[in-house]
Amino acid sequence: MAEIKGTVLLDTIAAIRKRAGEAELARILKQVNGETRAILERPLQPSGWYPLDAFVEFLEVDIRETANGDRDVLIKRSEKVIESQLRGIYKVFVKLGSPGFVVTRISAVHSTYFKGVEIIPEVENHSATIKYIGFQKHHEIMEYPIVGFFRKALEISGAKQVTLKFTAPIAQGGAYSELTITWQ
Repeated sequence: MAEIKGTVLLDTIAAIRKRAGEAELARILKQVNGETRAILERPLQPSGWYPLDAFVEFLEVDIRETANGDRDVLIKRSEKVIESQLRGIYKVFVKLGSPGFVVTRISAVHSTYFKGVEIIPEVENHSATIKYIGFQKHHEIMEYPIVGFFRKALEISGAKQVTLKFTAPIAQGGAYSELTITWQ
């Protein structure tokens, strides 16, 4: 069973509070199933591990309730999260790194946020493929925040004409999913 680090849940909850307030968060929590609500309403530990299924359900309800089901909104929201995470020395580090280095680094960081999901980056001259092994078909919404993180990090690094596409989508439910990235 795939799990996600508590820090992701905490960042997502904080972003909802900042964006829409406590009442909106409460409205979203009322819509998730009882098990997911119990997980999200108890004190979350940043270094704790929680079911990815609960996070996926939370994202699905958030997008349904606050963005009319438009999952592309998650790309923009995740870009804001990475921008806030990349402050000070970390932002300089990304700015000075080549796009290939940034892709490798973000892949390594993502590996620390998932348990039960293997992330394998392959970086070439102006392209990369990132293989994800362990996502299940119903985790497909995760494509959107992943794209947002990579897109914003590459933008900060100075990459131009960035394209990101899941060439093997999570929704296909195959042995792996694959994100293909190209840039100039």
